[in-house]
Amino acid sequence: MNTRPWWIAQALAQEGQAPAPALEQDTRAGLCIVGGGFTGLWTAILAKQARPELDVVVLEADVCGAGASGRNGGCVLTWSTKFFTLLRLFGEAEAVRLVRASEQAILDIEAFCQRHAIACEFRRHGTLYTASAPAQVGASDAVMAALQSRRISSWSKLAVGEVQRRAGSRLHLEGWYSPLAATVQPGLLVRGLRRVALQLGVRLHEGTAMLAIEPGSPPVVRTARGRVTADKVVIAINAWMAGSFPEFERSIAIVSSDMVITEPAPERLAASGLDGGVSVLDSRIFVHYYRSTADGRLMFGKGGNTFAYGGRMLPAFDAPSAYREDLAQRLRHFVPELAAVPIAASWNGASDRSVTGLPFFGRLQGRPDVFYGFGYSGNGVGPSRMGGEILSSLALGLDNAWTRSPLVRGPLGKFPPEPIRFIGSILVRNAIRRKEAAEDAGRRGNPLDRRLAGFAAAAGKADKA
Repeated sequence: MNTRPWWIAQALAQEGQAPAPALEQDTRAGLCIVGGGFTGLWTAILAKQARPELDVVVLEADVCGAGASGRNGGCVLTWSTKFFTLLRLFGEAEAVRLVRASEQAILDIEAFCQRHAIACEFRRHGTLYTASAPAQVGASDAVMAALQSRRISSWSKLAVGEVQRRAGSRLHLEGWYSPLAATVQPGLLVRGLRRVALQLGVRLHEGTAMLAIEPGSPPVVRTARGRVTADKVVIAINAWMAGSFPEFERSIAIVSSDMVITEPAPERLAASGLDGGVSVLDSRIFVHYYRSTADGRLMFGKGGNTFAYGGRMLPAFDAPSAYREDLAQRLRHFVPELAAVPIAASWNGASDRSVTGLPFFGRLQGRPDVFYGFGYSGNGVGPSRMGGEILSSLALGLDNAWTRSPLVRGPLGKFPPEPIRFIGSILVRNAIRRKEAAEDAGRRGNPLDRRLAGFAAAAGKADKA
């Protein structure tokens, strides 16, 4: 447990429970869900709440929360700043609906945690989207104006001094604030969802990896020591989809997001001015993101570091971050009041980046009884609740706004085949690094780097005009 990422290690230590037993025999179920992270557990809970008599089985290869759900930054964000992407892909009405739904998901998660006494440090203190270099100033103006013109904006532009005060850093040159965002200890949240699922009667088998889904109907999920025959199956394994099903090898690029967290320093953190549980994200392509914790630590992260070849999960994704020292230096650059505070831990995880920067859902190989959803692209804590709505609705055979949504049409683009994708990813990543280093120094990146960086525009947390 000590080698696990910080959040899930902390949650497991507090919980002190043994894993659920592995599947050791063949069994039958109404719904089998593969994957015990946010998406899989929300799907199980929502399906069980809608139909308490439904027999639901969840299979998890490790323990619930061992994947992205227990190792992300804990920023609970919406899709509002991806409005241009939503508009381009789905049209005006659906784009507006999805913005509102993503905001409602924040409130739904908060209410759920309160109702079920999930003590996961959920703090709805909002988020700041900022510019941390002159080149980023004005980057969010167009999408904010588009939201405001449709009267669906929760954002307000703050004076520079107020941005710097709330963000605890003088590096920020402008900022937009929305109250519809939160921070959370994600390991505690996913383990809380696990507890509620079990209380609802969901059958859980941890330490049980899916080996294959056998052809035919009803679908059969095969594991090392047993099989689950189910009326419906939901696959919710996110970054592992590319390696498990060849049809998705080019649907996502697997890239690390790396994080560090300090030792507790509440007095120094207060001196910086960082405002409660607000999350702070800048406007570069591979964003800096940081937030405080309830016990006075600072978590600081950055995406876009380690890329996988051919959809393979790398050992580096389950180890302390190779970028620990770089992240520590960046943290101290942003918040110099913490310069003397030791780093308690570093970790990283595999993010399933889609071409659009949004997740997608569908039917596996066109089958009417096997569904999937993944591709959250580094923003899954809040949207995974919507993913649970979509997948539970599909599994229950409902006709509603979720099952009619164009989100269920499968991937909306593919990356180039290997080795072009991997080589291109490294070229683009390095160009972005050079471009943003030049911008941090007040210079304009060279034209080639700017052109190459444009290929990764979807990786940002906010759309640019």
